Amino acid sequence: MRETLAAAGLIATLSLAAAEARAESFETVTDGRAFVQLVAGKTLTLVRPFLMRNAVKLEVSPEGRITGTALTAPVTGQWQWQNGYFCREMAWGDDPIPANCQVVQVNGDRIRFIADQGQGDRADFALR
Repeated sequence: MRETLAAAGLIATLSLAAAEARAESFETVTDGRAFVQLVAGKTLTLVRPFLMRNAVKLEVSPEGRITGTALTAPVTGQWQWQNGYFCREMAWGDDPIPANCQVVQVNGDRIRFIADQGQGDRADFALR
């Protein structure tokens, strides 16, 4: 039993270390054209928190539109690239989501948005 607990602790530690290493390898996207290349033709699917996985799916068009669903309600909006930030204004169903400019980071097939010009909450999405 003691060995099983030790092994479980080691696995948890290694998993956390791998997640932290992956987080450190995110690169900031500073160019709007590079951002468009990342998201064009892809669906952004929320990957965290685990229980919300696949509950949010968005498409961000090169023309500046945002469409998708979040918890089965439609998401609509507009975006533009301003001074190195992804700036968006959206609605979830009939509820407006305030405008916000966000830092964008990428790591392979993962894209991260950090609200309030990189000072706020973050959301990680899989690019599919």
